Amino acid sequence: MNKILLIIQREYVTRVRKKSFVVMTLLVPALFAAMFAIIAYVANDKDQTMHVVNVIDNNGSFKGKFQDEKFVKYKYTDKSLAENKTALKNNDDLVLNIPSNKKDTVQLFAKKKTTLALADNIQRQMNDIESGYSLVKAGIDTARLHKIKSNIVIKASEITDTGEKSAGLGSAYALSFAGAILIYMSIFIYGAQVMRGVIEEKTSRIIEVIVSSVKPFQLMAGKIIGVGLVGLTQFVLWIGLSAAISYFVGHNAPSQSPIYSFIHNLGASAAYELSCFIFYWITGFLFYSSLFAAVGSAVDSETETQQFMFPITLPLLFTYILSVSYLFQAPDSTLAVWLSIIPLSAPVAMMVRIPFGVPGWQLALSMALMVGGFLFSTYVAARIYRVGILMYGKKTNFKELAKWFFYKE
Repeated sequence: MNKILLIIQREYVTRVRKKSFVVMTLLVPALFAAMFAIIAYVANDKDQTMHVVNVIDNNGSFKGKFQDEKFVKYKYTDKSLAENKTALKNNDDLVLNIPSNKKDTVQLFAKKKTTLALADNIQRQMNDIESGYSLVKAGIDTARLHKIKSNIVIKASEITDTGEKSAGLGSAYALSFAGAILIYMSIFIYGAQVMRGVIEEKTSRIIEVIVSSVKPFQLMAGKIIGVGLVGLTQFVLWIGLSAAISYFVGHNAPSQSPIYSFIHNLGASAAYELSCFIFYWITGFLFYSSLFAAVGSAVDSETETQQFMFPITLPLLFTYILSVSYLFQAPDSTLAVWLSIIPLSAPVAMMVRIPFGVPGWQLALSMALMVGGFLFSTYVAARIYRVGILMYGKKTNFKELAKWFFYKE
């Protein structure tokens, strides 16, 4: 045990003293602050462009009915389409050509590609105008219709043991995405550090000296835990500094701003989600890093790792892609439940589901399987590591790794 602690200490101290560690630890929260500043700046609409839409109404039923909006102004012109197209000197101006026959296609011209939001705005107004015209033609009083038109706004809340609280759907979505992407990235970043460290020691032949005084399993365990503690230290500092920045920005932002709303909704469940994040980060890192260490021991250079890395990381990559495209929309689906329980995919999938509420038995089963999973992966990796770490100049494949696993002491 003392030897493992010495290896952990060496791995930890040498890495946290590097300039790159200090720079990245301070840089990430700074980038986080810059992101909030950019969001605040964009949210103020200071950089929005005024668009002028020159309307050619050949039909005659739309003239004077378009409503100017904050960044869209409508002008009506009697000039021909060709003349208006030639006069398009400003890149932000547009020409809207409405044909005399309503069945024909309405055309929108601009000197550069039009944004979807602007095109949707014009299309929505045209549909509203045409609908109003049809209602009047049918003898329906549109003024009375607008008066009785409802404007229902839904406020989502969840019922808990302590009472009702805001569901904070936007914050939940942001937290689930942030947790999933941080675990996904950190497993690759810090797992690769473990693998790279093993390869360096193996190719420099330092390992031959080290294993004369410590067992291969002790060396692997010390290296994995040491690098893991480095990553955990960095994450704790990132979270602490980012939380301080978020608190400052959130309490100094206007009460109606998106930032204020996000920070306000974040506080209620942040502690629970943070504790789950730390658990899945640690167990996910131990699970995959042990496999990365085994891969590092089986090869002589980093370029040879690809044949082993892809099958190992494929479940994690598959889950991450699904998280972005599907799991956020269906956190309680059968697929989401199974992915959050299986150790290969649970670190990412469970972080997607946690903000939306996970039954206690599913969370407990997932955590138990994560602990059992990394213990089993460590055992398998240790069996491969003890042989592979002393193998040089031999091309390795999965069949060879299976032989190493069954070698007797």
